[in-house]
Amino acid sequence: MNDYLLLTPGPLSTSDTVKKAMLKDWCTWDDEYNQGVVQAIRAKLVALATAHPGYTSVLMQGSGTASVESALGSLIKSSDKLLVINNGAYGERIGEIATYLNINTHIINYTETQLPNVTDIEAVLLNDSDITHIAMVHCETTTGMLNPAEAVGQLAKTYNKVFVLDAMSSFGGIPFDLADWHVDVMISSANKCIQGVPGFGFVICKQHIIAQSEGVSRSLSLDLFAQWHCMEKNNGKWRFTSPTHVVRAFYQALVELEEEGGITERYKRYKENQHILVAGMKNLGFSPLLNTSVHSPIITSFLSPTGQGYDFKTFYNTLKNQGFVIYPGKVSDADCFRIGNIGHVFAADMHRLIDAVASNLYWQDTV
Repeated sequence: MNDYLLLTPGPLSTSDTVKKAMLKDWCTWDDEYNQGVVQAIRAKLVALATAHPGYTSVLMQGSGTASVESALGSLIKSSDKLLVINNGAYGERIGEIATYLNINTHIINYTETQLPNVTDIEAVLLNDSDITHIAMVHCETTTGMLNPAEAVGQLAKTYNKVFVLDAMSSFGGIPFDLADWHVDVMISSANKCIQGVPGFGFVICKQHIIAQSEGVSRSLSLDLFAQWHCMEKNNGKWRFTSPTHVVRAFYQALVELEEEGGITERYKRYKENQHILVAGMKNLGFSPLLNTSVHSPIITSFLSPTGQGYDFKTFYNTLKNQGFVIYPGKVSDADCFRIGNIGHVFAADMHRLIDAVASNLYWQDTV
């Protein structure tokens, strides 16, 4: 077992029982796996995502980005046009994927510290009737900003657009209902707030959208319709080799989410973790990059110290040696680092982290 906690946006620290779930080998043709694990996961994901009918889920091998590419490339036709809302590395990646796939795209660009403006988005919709789809990131882990997904979903409904939400770092850790927010397609990953391990992502979407997408995909292996159709027709069978151990670990993670009290209770734990983190770091002289009003409870960016002796790699290594792995920053116009508080991490861990940081302010000795 690791001797440190992963305080990152994912992969993240998992429970011992999730790890132990990977110790058994599984046959991909066996009903014990396909019906007992895969189909159960698909049903559980839909139930977590919405209380309303009409949604389905499909699992896809690879990283979360692979599932984003699968959804965009399989559900957006060549005659469609995509509006991308970009205020960070992951919104930018959506635009990059669209370019690779030759999807007609309009991108609204903001800086990493700007909250997308709903008025701006509506103006684009009013001026460009060719737009058929809107895509944005819910929790932009570049900074930890929580974007206005509910308001954008309402715009999508008003203007009759398909709303695609990248909820990679929020689903399972922040309560919301896809139908209430008018989300048509949502993408997330096994190794985020549900606290599984890396190896696959998933798409939860309105069933009629995926059912009508046969032949749209620009990729063989990332054909979302073909994967969904195979799972529907063959009781959970994957088209190609299933990441069996990872899938079984994810099933265990879903059970542990239920035992914790569901998304609402996990959200409370993550919020408490972040409150302890931010308060403690402020007491030590660190400043968050973002205003509290736009923080997600997932990950927090802090401005780097200005002391001449400060070096992130040294700071990183000293904390790692004391049991905590943090993450570098990704903001173009600010020197910062990030600390996550999701995963199998609790209030006591955050207090220990603050104590570790307090004992490693080595650069202050050079002032």
